[in-house]
Amino acid sequence: MSAADKYVSQLEEAIAFIQGYSSYLVVAHENPDGDAISSCAAMSWLLEQYGKQVTIVNQSELPGRLSYLYHYEDIVQYDVNAELQFDAVIALDCADASRLGDVMTLIQERKSPLLNIDHHATNNGFGTVNVIRSDAAATVEIIYDIIKKTSFTPNLACAKALYSGLLTDTGGFRYSNTSPAVMSMASELLSLGVSAYELADHLLEKMTMGRLKLLQAALARITFNEEQTIGWVTIMKDDLKNCGAVTEDIEGIVNYILNVEGVEVGILFKESDTGIVKASIRSKGKVNVSEVAQSFGGGGHVRAAGCRLTANMDESVQSLVEAFRKALT
Repeated sequence: MSAADKYVSQLEEAIAFIQGYSSYLVVAHENPDGDAISSCAAMSWLLEQYGKQVTIVNQSELPGRLSYLYHYEDIVQYDVNAELQFDAVIALDCADASRLGDVMTLIQERKSPLLNIDHHATNNGFGTVNVIRSDAAATVEIIYDIIKKTSFTPNLACAKALYSGLLTDTGGFRYSNTSPAVMSMASELLSLGVSAYELADHLLEKMTMGRLKLLQAALARITFNEEQTIGWVTIMKDDLKNCGAVTEDIEGIVNYILNVEGVEVGILFKESDTGIVKASIRSKGKVNVSEVAQSFGGGGHVRAAGCRLTANMDESVQSLVEAFRKALT
């Protein structure tokens, strides 16, 4: 079976799964980004077209800038004491089951059937049914393909969600994952009434004063290796409070490092309240950052990945930077 035929078969299995149960729990990875929340919004819309009951949960607080998305106000921050009723689970944009957070324990306890839809190459296929397309720019692209195989046409709310996920995961159609299929999808969504200007302005241009102050602090801390091929910045746990910023304000800061001429790898290290250091990694393509991230228990894409380190900040920086120094030699 060719890769194209296999993908079509996966889409058909996904539709059968979506039709097969009465109530669904829709989840995405913790600390959700634009693609994760947009995927939840678009999937909830599709499920409702089939008359299904939908509950959306996430381990983390939601990015406020995405509050315009369909059913945003109905997304529940997961509580282990919450009584959730569902027959089946749909996991979106999650490369690893552990990134679903504590809700994964509940799913495992109930032995719930799970549809896993994702675009990360490191996804290990943890679902009962898996639709994994690593060459997709975003998970919303896969959901769009699913919808195209049904009899439904996205309304404006769904189209906005699909476009938002596409816009954020392609960096405003600037990243290498911006394919002809991506532009064709964007064109169709615009024909359904999406305003490209309004979403680009809202998601990519505007910033809060807290984000500006955090950016100022971060830019002052950027460090490079001797060859200036690797750059990194550290965000300490008190920085957000001191700057009046929130977690979502960190997104995109790592790109300032990667934009420097000669830099091949950019890393943002964020200290969490629990002492774990989270690393967001970007590459211009000379090194596969997902392979290095996997060696630290993380994963992602060739040019964008992440991992968690249990050492303190100094040790975390030293070990990960050294790993990329070796990868570049």
